[in-house]
Amino acid sequence: MALRIGFLGVTHMHAWGYAWGLRGRGDAEAIGVHEPDRDHAGRFSSDFQVPAFETAEALLDACDAVIVCSENTRHAECVELAAAAGKHVLCEKPLAPNDEHGRRILAAVERSGIKLMTAFPCRFSPAFRRLKDKVGAGTVGTVRGICATNRGSCPFGWFVERDKSGGGAMIDHVVHVADLLRALLEEEPVRVQAQIGHNVYGQDWEDTAMVTIEFGSGVFATLDSSWSRPKSYKTWGDVTMNVVGDTGVLEMDMFGWSADVYRNETMRYGLSGFGSNMDAGLTAAFIEAVLEDKEPVPNAYDGIQAARVAIAGYESVRRGGEPVALA
Repeated sequence: MALRIGFLGVTHMHAWGYAWGLRGRGDAEAIGVHEPDRDHAGRFSSDFQVPAFETAEALLDACDAVIVCSENTRHAECVELAAAAGKHVLCEKPLAPNDEHGRRILAAVERSGIKLMTAFPCRFSPAFRRLKDKVGAGTVGTVRGICATNRGSCPFGWFVERDKSGGGAMIDHVVHVADLLRALLEEEPVRVQAQIGHNVYGQDWEDTAMVTIEFGSGVFATLDSSWSRPKSYKTWGDVTMNVVGDTGVLEMDMFGWSADVYRNETMRYGLSGFGSNMDAGLTAAFIEAVLEDKEPVPNAYDGIQAARVAIAGYESVRRGGEPVALA
């Protein structure tokens, strides 16, 4: 029987990508959605022809696993509900917007024994996997530093409501690359320094975020995680990494396999990818972990470690740009 997957929260736009990743599979299917926002629930229900459940408990009773794509500050609540019901979880990033929520999530996973996978689709990028292979093979010698980006336009909505998101551009965009850096270097960050700005929109949430991440080996990385692009720019798809070694440089443009689309009727930019579908790779790995009883990668710990980089970044800002050690 196919794995029955429910969507517990769909206010994050990535929910649509994960739902499409389930389409046509014989081993899993989307069976429904619970979302307090009726507009989002109705649109998702209509787009994927699945029922909208009135309560989270009703959805959990009907499924084997859930995909959580709620607002960031609801992740802990949703994971706790799923864990109490014994349902496995694929949870959108950032897994936790603060340390308290991170502890709650890890405790829920430990108590219940469920599998929790963090939604880092970039791990499934062929470009990143090739970059990792090249670095592992010593193509550029010993890595000394990395210059990375994850920039885009501001998504607005709840993303700029800090009680729902936990912050602005930094909490939204740091975690993807923080996770990639951990996977690439196979070590943990030890210190974070950050600066933020309100340079584009002038609001109380940051639209500009520059972060320096140091590792125990001495490698350091700089990350531009800003919502600094104009409204007509893509909100997602500017993940790059330049890896500098003592014998050469490797450059990765994760979304390079795509075509730029400009439409007169909407006056908006669009990205038409023709490379591998990372969302499909992510959902396939989650399904495999559940059905084959394997530890998912990236797991809950990976999600928390990446979130801690952004959380430390905010602490660095509060300290006037002072570096913050990660215990």
